Amino acid sequence: MKIITPLKTGVLLLGLALAGGGCAKNKDVDPSITNIAVTNPDFQLLEDAAIRGGVAITLGNKNPNDPQGNYTVFAPNNAAFNRLGVREAVDLTALQPDFLTKTLLYHVYSGSLAGSALAAGSTSASLLGPTRRIITRADGSKYVNGSKILGTDVKAANGLVHPIDKVMIATGGNVVESAVALQSAKVFTQPELTLLVAAVVKCNLAGLLSQPGPYTVFAPTDQAFRDAGYPTVDYINNLTPAQVTALTGVLANHVLAGNLGNKFSPELPDGTSVTTFGGGSLQLGTFSNGVLTIKSRGISTPANLAIPDVQCTNGVVHVIDRVLRP
Repeated sequence: MKIITPLKTGVLLLGLALAGGGCAKNKDVDPSITNIAVTNPDFQLLEDAAIRGGVAITLGNKNPNDPQGNYTVFAPNNAAFNRLGVREAVDLTALQPDFLTKTLLYHVYSGSLAGSALAAGSTSASLLGPTRRIITRADGSKYVNGSKILGTDVKAANGLVHPIDKVMIATGGNVVESAVALQSAKVFTQPELTLLVAAVVKCNLAGLLSQPGPYTVFAPTDQAFRDAGYPTVDYINNLTPAQVTALTGVLANHVLAGNLGNKFSPELPDGTSVTTFGGGSLQLGTFSNGVLTIKSRGISTPANLAIPDVQCTNGVVHVIDRVLRP
């Protein structure tokens, strides 16, 4: 399918709007951050997202809140958007515009944040508000949250660009609020995690998972719950007391706390067994290409990270494709 015409028209208009400043008139002048995306085919989907999310003009101009007029952008490449199911511009319509705008702002720092400043354990504020942290693995690879930093210090007329391999997501809410945002179609235009939210409410765990934590939560998709024998919200709402007790144990097997709480995928102790909040155990697979598998005793096929590394105010949520039965 071809890229939809309105977005391409937007690119042309954007180019004209920036011609007087952000767009270079000779090869010795750095392009703006927006024009780097426009001219680099590896950032085609970032370009489309920036237009749809209303931040293209902002990143094509100087930052009025920085003395040097600079922004720093952690820039997801096309493959990063592919991980979310976005393969062409029209796929962005599956995301709510407000969520898309906030997601893009989470990738932006006000000022210059050079690659040399991206030290392990350091954090940086975003235009959205929530911070991001830098993680370094034993092999020397460097990540911002769960996204691998593929390069640093691509110079622009209005700042710096650091390419990354995954789109970063921060909800601005706690674990429960974040799940409810998905359930109420405030993230995707189609509801998701509806069965998880119903299960958490039925088992009276919403209060616990709203506490400071921190938690690392593996959140099964609706299809994962259906595959595990929980077909509808009504079915969950009508569970017997004994079934609720069993479901509570299942949910507790999806939560890590203590020193395992608030862990992005590159921070999880891959290749090891970890103890869950409910006292069960999970076997974490090998970390590869930014993800790993999770195996519990009650399932034969490990779960995959469908949407990893969602930053919440009291931890990190990883959306998975199977229910982790104890």
